[in-house]
Amino acid sequence: MKKHIQTVYGIILAAVISVMPVTAFAEMKVGFVDLAKLSERAPQIKEAQGKIDAEFSSREQELIGMQRKLGKLEQQLSTDGAVMSDAERSKLERDILSKRRDLKRSQEEFRDDLNIRKNEMLRQVNIEIGEIIEQYAKSERYDIILAQGVMFASEQVDITDRILNKLAAGK
Repeated sequence: MKKHIQTVYGIILAAVISVMPVTAFAEMKVGFVDLAKLSERAPQIKEAQGKIDAEFSSREQELIGMQRKLGKLEQQLSTDGAVMSDAERSKLERDILSKRRDLKRSQEEFRDDLNIRKNEMLRQVNIEIGEIIEQYAKSERYDIILAQGVMFASEQVDITDRILNKLAAGK
């Protein structure tokens, strides 16, 4: 008897659950934003990348100059090393080793600084994008905006291009 009552309750619960989403979702306005597409096309991200490139271009040129100087010293050692005195060759080898260490340290500092700056800029841009999406959702009366974990979204619910237009207008 107890098993029979549990079965009846299970059937009633299944019926209620199966009906509930249909009525709840019938009234719900859902949108989808493709974050990868936003990352590729948002003018704010392109602008931030341009600022970063300008900010770090002089340091990048310094690194290229250091690499060239090191290459010239290494070339000098390989071509003239056989005819140099032991003291000259030893001095040049120490100079090359020192410049390699300096270059490696400078490259690591450059990479670290660049990554930190990119992350800062990306964080700022993502906050701005999130605010634009939220404003759009509220103004258009969306109940939910999905961004990740979506296998398929029809053009009817994909609002990515509309968000891109808002981003371009807000720029």
